[in-house]
Amino acid sequence: MFDLSERVVVISGASSGLGRQMARGYAKQGAKLVILARRIERLEELKEELSDLTEVLAIKCDVTSTEDINNAAKLAKEHFGKVDILVNCAGSSKDKGVLDMNDEEWDFTIDTDMTSVFKMTRAFANIMKENNYGRVINIASMYGMVGNDQIPTIAYHASKGGVVNFTRAAAAELAKYNITVNAICPGYFYTELTTEVLDTEMFQEFANTHVPMKRYGKEGELNAAAIFLASDEASYVTGVILPVDGGYTCV
Repeated sequence: MFDLSERVVVISGASSGLGRQMARGYAKQGAKLVILARRIERLEELKEELSDLTEVLAIKCDVTSTEDINNAAKLAKEHFGKVDILVNCAGSSKDKGVLDMNDEEWDFTIDTDMTSVFKMTRAFANIMKENNYGRVINIASMYGMVGNDQIPTIAYHASKGGVVNFTRAAAAELAKYNITVNAICPGYFYTELTTEVLDTEMFQEFANTHVPMKRYGKEGELNAAAIFLASDEASYVTGVILPVDGGYTCV
């Protein structure tokens, strides 16, 4: 089960963090990869790392740019002839509360974390539609399901909550094309954006109290969910919002 040989997986935000981890996971399942990010040098490093496992196409792409996204879709189709799976993982955030956040910080976060998911899905699902097959996997966040009282980050909550319901709406709309759309909501995982906060004594104490498993997610622990939702076996699973958070959202 879960063999992805001959499947083509597009991953945004693949230069670091969860995107990079999932690229490794998909490569081990035999998938061909199209990896996207702004830092092409990081993508080339990952391409070299995975070259013994699979074929990888690295494309520089800013997911807030419609032009970059459409160009990436064109290049992916030209190179592989199809796209089977899209993982929307790119993201960033300006962390302030509702009383202090300015318009620029709000717009940056919404554009990067939510509007990009719409633009990427539009571009690549149109390719999937041609073959009447597709899997779209949106990396949201447990913060798209709940609030929090530790870090004021109102735009991040709003953007990830938007991704959650975008997932449901797109799942309903694209089902007739045999395209499933699901979301994964990670809990606390180490990435370039989170390490500084997660390593503080205060936050470690908070996680120990509020996460039932009493720890952060480990590298690779998101891959099983991503591989399952990308698989042929998950053909009847769509519109699902799957937390991978050590139990944070169950209490």
